[in-house]
Amino acid sequence: MQTSFITGATSGIGRAAAWSLSRKGHHIVVAGRSRARGTSLVSEIEGSGGSASFLQVDLGSFESVRRASGEFRDGGVTIDVIVNNAGVGMARGLTEDGFEKHFAINHLGHFLLNHGLQPAFREGTRVITVTSAVHKRVDGIDFDLVTRKGRSLFRLDEYGVSKLANVLYTAELARRRIGLNTYAVHPGLTNTKILPGWLRLLRGAGMLTPEQGAATIVHCATDPDLDGESGHYYTREARAEPSSAARDPELAAELWAHSERWCGIEWG
Repeated sequence: MQTSFITGATSGIGRAAAWSLSRKGHHIVVAGRSRARGTSLVSEIEGSGGSASFLQVDLGSFESVRRASGEFRDGGVTIDVIVNNAGVGMARGLTEDGFEKHFAINHLGHFLLNHGLQPAFREGTRVITVTSAVHKRVDGIDFDLVTRKGRSLFRLDEYGVSKLANVLYTAELARRRIGLNTYAVHPGLTNTKILPGWLRLLRGAGMLTPEQGAATIVHCATDPDLDGESGHYYTREARAEPSSAARDPELAAELWAHSERWCGIEWG
């Protein structure tokens, strides 16, 4: 049985991906902050004949991420697919580690988590990071600003920087870890709670359902034709081209170096 580790699996796109992969026979590791919601989803999946377990982790806390990855490694389970899905939008303030919340949770938390889970990765593990077309809103990363509170309208610039970081991370991980298959996925404008209520009401019928939004994640997690195709950006179940900034290998390497220093790790 393959194991799929999914952050933010208790709602929205993550939940839809968890159910879809469970129906394909995967054991689902539900990783999230809420034990109540996480264990409830595990019970639902197991009640339907599937297999699941819960791991508590707060991606906004380096301490929590280190504890959770250590706990998982101790269990000796191998990861076939990891979906870096959890994220925030329109967030305010800094995390306990001193980083702007979008950048900390959407990028740094997953960067540190994936590093901690490395021993559980096998040859060919698929690392899927959920990004957004909003990454095209920004043309770079100001590495001084990610340690300050966001000030843009609706925090869209801060969100865009974190999503640009997701695409850059995917490409750089592919360059540094040849044995992994990495994919950055834009699910499309999906009706989930990461969007403000007024926007969901405004766009309404024009938005994707969580199941539709999860389709490209599931595609990248399971399509055998994608074996060995690594470091690219996908949407609508097909490879697409991200922004020019997202294709900048020097920016990707700089982001990697900063992320290692801030997280206190070395990927090697």
